[in-house]
Amino acid sequence: MTSTPFRCTVTPNTGGRTDAERDAVLADPGFGRHFTDHMFLAEWTPETGWADARVVPYGPLSLDPATAVLHYAQEIFEGLKAYRHADDSVWCFRPEDNAERMQRSAHRLALPELPTDWFTGSIEALVAADAAWVPSGEETSLYLRPFMFASEAFLGVRPSQHVTYSVIASPAGAYFPGGLKPVDIWLSEEYSRAGAGGTGAAKCGGNYASSLLPQQEATRNGCQQVAFLDSVEHRWVEELGGMNLYFVQADGSIVTPELSGSILEGITRSSIITLAADLGHDVVERRVSIDEWRDGVADGTITEVFACGTAAVVTPVGRLKWDGGEAVSADGDAGKVTHEIRSALVDIQYGRAEDRHGWMTRVA
Repeated sequence: MTSTPFRCTVTPNTGGRTDAERDAVLADPGFGRHFTDHMFLAEWTPETGWADARVVPYGPLSLDPATAVLHYAQEIFEGLKAYRHADDSVWCFRPEDNAERMQRSAHRLALPELPTDWFTGSIEALVAADAAWVPSGEETSLYLRPFMFASEAFLGVRPSQHVTYSVIASPAGAYFPGGLKPVDIWLSEEYSRAGAGGTGAAKCGGNYASSLLPQQEATRNGCQQVAFLDSVEHRWVEELGGMNLYFVQADGSIVTPELSGSILEGITRSSIITLAADLGHDVVERRVSIDEWRDGVADGTITEVFACGTAAVVTPVGRLKWDGGEAVSADGDAGKVTHEIRSALVDIQYGRAEDRHGWMTRVA
């Protein structure tokens, strides 16, 4: 069953926040704490395909206790941002790439693939309804969370025959408060984020749930994030709990762990590969061992380490810690190349630099 062309109805939220209430939120949005006045919803069944696209007032979802996602975790999600430019227009960064990644995730989780025009249409419809919620301050944006879940009330172990797709939005400040300060990373030597043949390359909640226990361990050891190794040899660096990693070499080249099937194909990761090449750096995707990270930082072969993701953008890594030791990169500060790449990326996102690669899409 193919889906019908995208058409969306809009039901305004007559009980939304006042201008004063919204302004108070936008003055200090934090991250993921406040939500806009509307949300997008659509449904899928084998008979209808994707249907009933609608923007409605933000509010709770009513789920039967037997709803499949609550028992078998058949769900996926995405994350992208809308940015207000100086001329008051609103733009999204590479939304078609998010749509394509969501399709890959859906395939892995046996969910129906959402057509790209439905994905981009849902983003545009919600941003248009809540355009006043897009902040205009430095380092602020409207974070958009599309997600899809098995909504059939049925306890059999099979793909759901009813699926719900939704998009919600949250005004966002910096993911890590305090500016561009290096974060400390805890090396998880007991737990893995994902395994070969698993769901590591899909953006599904189970991957993040499995990272929470080691993240608690990281917090107890004074670290903001946790780094995971491969699940077979426990030797090869994969990614953080929610970000990809980059290693700047002394010769100016940049290395990032190659996609292995258990590493999420980050859109920020892909963008940095392109931007780093634009800036004259050779970028290499290959396996990176934990010994190379530790030894390279110690002997100066690796001069900077940084992480990237939609929420945090580009974040310098100050030190890697493990039980019994630590490795400090760039003297625990944010390095020159990290600054350079981050600036190149955010200047495109906020409309301060030419969009040479056609990554920005105007949505309001």
